[in-house]
Amino acid sequence: MPREDETEVKVGVNAADIARDLRGAITRGEYQPGDRLPGENNLMQQYGVARMTARTAVSTLQNEGLAVAHQGRGVFVRERRHMQRHGTERYARSRWQKAVLGAEAAEQNRKASRVVRLLATVPAPEKVAQRLALPADTPVWTRQRLVFLDDHPIQIADSYYPLDVVERSTLRETEPGSSDFAQLDAVGHTPTRIREEWSARMPSPDEVSALSLLPGTPVLEFVRTITDQTGRPVEVMLSLIAADSAEMVYDFPVPD
Repeated sequence: MPREDETEVKVGVNAADIARDLRGAITRGEYQPGDRLPGENNLMQQYGVARMTARTAVSTLQNEGLAVAHQGRGVFVRERRHMQRHGTERYARSRWQKAVLGAEAAEQNRKASRVVRLLATVPAPEKVAQRLALPADTPVWTRQRLVFLDDHPIQIADSYYPLDVVERSTLRETEPGSSDFAQLDAVGHTPTRIREEWSARMPSPDEVSALSLLPGTPVLEFVRTITDQTGRPVEVMLSLIAADSAEMVYDFPVPD
């Protein structure tokens, strides 16, 4: 790890140069997640720059999501809460008795939990109505949850169902007892096909607050549509995932 008391002076150095050096050191592993980065005084001495230049360099890393400041302690390399999401394997029938994410987390010695934010009949949002093949604003049932990994919020997950699909299920309850896949199967709508749509963007202020996002953290928009054995779409989930919490893994044979 580089020493904080190095005194080499570089001529004509600006904040971008310092940020590039620190970024490279992080990338090479010279600074590990949780390591403290050089403070402003050390950077001023090492690079021969003004305090504002050193401060701007460190702020650049924070805005990029590489570093995080802890009041009174300094700036540290950001630690990530990655969990692998295993493509098609995560939807295997053998996992239906548990929530998909919960089963996946347990296999990786992590803990997933959720808080139900809303259970209600609501007008179908446009994205939902289109995918459920319903007229706009048709009443649908929604289950809206905030998902945690190791007690840190990582995902907003809002599921929507046609009213007739959930009327005999426990999906109207706070704790349905098994996954939505198992509940749909129990009422005769066996999940048979899954469609996933992914996109990335920067979060809104409300999303930053809900997911406790650090500066520079993008989010993944994830839309999942479940179709039953008759070809009918029976669930649409609109989800927002902290991008630094997920590592997508797909392993499958090449189609003909």
